Amino acid sequence: MFTNVREQLRTTLDEITEAGLLKPERVIGTPQSAQVSVAGREVLNFCANNYLGLADNPEVIAAAKDALDRWGFGMASVRFICGTQEVHKELESRLSDFLGMEDTVLYSSCFDANGGVFETLLDAQDAVISDALNHASIIDGIRLSKAQRLRYANRDMAELEARLKEASDARRRLIVTDGVFSMDGYLAPLREICDLADRYDAMVMVDDSHAVGFVGPTGRGTPELHGVTDRVDIITGTLGKALGGASGGYVAARKEICELLRQRSRPYLFSNSLAPVIAAASLRILDLLETSNEARERLRANTARFRARMTEAGFDILPGDHPIVPVMIGDAAEAGAMAERLLDLGIYVIGFSYPVVPHGQARIRVQLSAAHGEQDVDRAVAAFVQARG
Repeated sequence: MFTNVREQLRTTLDEITEAGLLKPERVIGTPQSAQVSVAGREVLNFCANNYLGLADNPEVIAAAKDALDRWGFGMASVRFICGTQEVHKELESRLSDFLGMEDTVLYSSCFDANGGVFETLLDAQDAVISDALNHASIIDGIRLSKAQRLRYANRDMAELEARLKEASDARRRLIVTDGVFSMDGYLAPLREICDLADRYDAMVMVDDSHAVGFVGPTGRGTPELHGVTDRVDIITGTLGKALGGASGGYVAARKEICELLRQRSRPYLFSNSLAPVIAAASLRILDLLETSNEARERLRANTARFRARMTEAGFDILPGDHPIVPVMIGDAAEAGAMAERLLDLGIYVIGFSYPVVPHGQARIRVQLSAAHGEQDVDRAVAAFVQARG
């Protein structure tokens, strides 16, 4: 049987390769940092989600080592059997306080968190209204629910209002959006979304994975930036980006929502507990975030420097001030080829093309980090100029 399937799969893989859409995995031989070793070459890393440079922070590593001795390596259980330690409850409490929410539930990843919300809260009587550019985990999570599914164009408030009117007969209405859209670096208009939610009696859910830790005056994310923390009902996020870059996710929400997730959310009930070493290291990361703005300020400075110098050099970059900086190329093959030329010049970036982004909108997504120095940023710009030819 597999002989025929093998040929079919090889044909599909060949089609992916011929279309220039193959996603090779480059093997890194060093810890995650601003500079990494790829295939034995030292290169500057401008494609990691390591926004605050905490992935190899000595204090975080020390906390993780201490946690191994105190809490062990793994729980070998789900939370409701024998997988809940004091460190898990402490992290949930600290995240709730940090995000300004009533309660928090930890998950193995934010993908799991988004996969566990909709089916638990919504059924055929309800409606979910989703931004068209929401993350794949939100799309997959919505598919698991029997709720009516409505979609509005990216950040289009007129279309969101039209969808809310369509859902007027639903028992519950849930608006869901990314806080930051990862391919563009654009921020969701949360104040306007919350205003519409109030007008049409809807709940608001925000996946803030690309914001928590560094967006907003104290790094508490897009709800803080827009002044709507008390108007957002559910925040999902990850520990795998700015908050250390390891793994793990969470749902921070109204108390009753979290209580129901603990009873009914399948990814929570049937997945092993978050490794205690990650929970303990995350507590140390929250300490660092709450006691210093240095990394956030350095990240903002690096982002502003790169955006300004790339604009001066004549590159087409999407506007904004987020450290995700899409350098628009257009052609998928050229985006991939330019990323290869940049790697040869010591700059590690990735080209993105369809189906990750629309046809004709291929790009190189540059991601700045607080770990970068000014010379790193300037070197990256110079390499882009040279790679352009």
